[in-house]
Amino acid sequence: MKILVVGGGGREHAITRALSCNSNAEIFSVMSRRNPGIARLSRDVLLDKETNIPQIERFSRKSDIDLAIIGPEAPLEAGIVDRLEENGISCVGPSQAAARLETDKAFCRQMMYSERIAGCPKYRVFHDAEDAIRFIRDHGKEMAIKPIGLTGGKGVKIMGEHLDRKGAIEYIRTLGGDVVLEERLVGEEFTLQAFVDGKHIVPMPIVQDHKRAYEGDEGPNTGGMGSYSMPDHLLPFVSEKDCEKAYSIMADAVSAMERLGAPYRGILYGQFMNTREGPMVIEFNARFGDPEAMNVLSLLESDFCEILLHLVEGTLTSARVDFAQKATVCKYLVPEGYPEAPVSGQPVQVGECGDALLYYANIEERDGRLVTLTSRTLAFVGMGRTLAEAESIAEEAAASVKGRVRYRRDIGTEALLEKRCAHMKELR
Repeated sequence: MKILVVGGGGREHAITRALSCNSNAEIFSVMSRRNPGIARLSRDVLLDKETNIPQIERFSRKSDIDLAIIGPEAPLEAGIVDRLEENGISCVGPSQAAARLETDKAFCRQMMYSERIAGCPKYRVFHDAEDAIRFIRDHGKEMAIKPIGLTGGKGVKIMGEHLDRKGAIEYIRTLGGDVVLEERLVGEEFTLQAFVDGKHIVPMPIVQDHKRAYEGDEGPNTGGMGSYSMPDHLLPFVSEKDCEKAYSIMADAVSAMERLGAPYRGILYGQFMNTREGPMVIEFNARFGDPEAMNVLSLLESDFCEILLHLVEGTLTSARVDFAQKATVCKYLVPEGYPEAPVSGQPVQVGECGDALLYYANIEERDGRLVTLTSRTLAFVGMGRTLAEAESIAEEAAASVKGRVRYRRDIGTEALLEKRCAHMKELR
């Protein structure tokens, strides 16, 4: 079976590695820059923009691709699934219309409200900067400010965390007024990802990502500095009841999309805030999370290719989907100065990884040496019977890397987990 992976980051390396476990899979890849990890597992590579859909279509037809899995959100927004499926290539990823769950935040909130889906915070949609600014001035409470379109996970700003009221007004002006203003949710975030075949959803282990750039959850938002999961596939501050509620919200969203004539098929990522009242939807993403894909796919014990075939055939409930009962910790290395002024073109030397899995992200191989680019560079995933064991494996590998890179040492530590649990206990 010939499988195309679109995307060249750490998420796509995790996808490619999981696919490569099936000896019958021939992997082809499309990426804007050559990811060394993905390239080594691929029979052929197209180096091009992941939104150059005509070129990707030609490459797919030339390579006789049977199945494509779309990693990042930009090609989904550009309609890559529609184009490939018109040419007889099955895709793991939603259509352009269904991908609006992620690519159009106004659509997502309006759909949740009109379809009476639980977990929708109070919100207002604006297309005029002055209207949005007047609302901010007249509304005494702190709010989340969300650009309507894609921002690579870095566009959401929270009053009281990232901005004061004056800063919020300035930020809205830079967005041109196309913005969703939402009530600020207080609680602990968690990610629930699921396989979706248009009607049925099969959940994966819950993960917690860390967006803030620096230890102690300080600094600006990033694409994600690392993540962890627990051996029971829950989190200590997310009860089974919370998890069932989040799952129900995602299932209702999938049912609603089918009713609206845009059936959702692919990977659905639910970002939730576990509040005093239970899970609320921060956002939906129309693909695997990065880094969360590395946590869950590292744990996957079933045949990934078989799961995806069931997904595109609409028979997901017949698929065997098993994950190891282990904890995972993912630590991302980033260039010095990231995210504000990342230092690129610097050599990186990977030391002894031990039992950790290494995933390549925004990094290049030049003359046999790895060099940094401008975004997240490498990720290490440790797996263990306990969180402490998994963290120790990831930490040892991350600490072995030499070069002008850094990472958050606190991700996956017991101290940070206890902080999360104490916060949730305070709220409830």
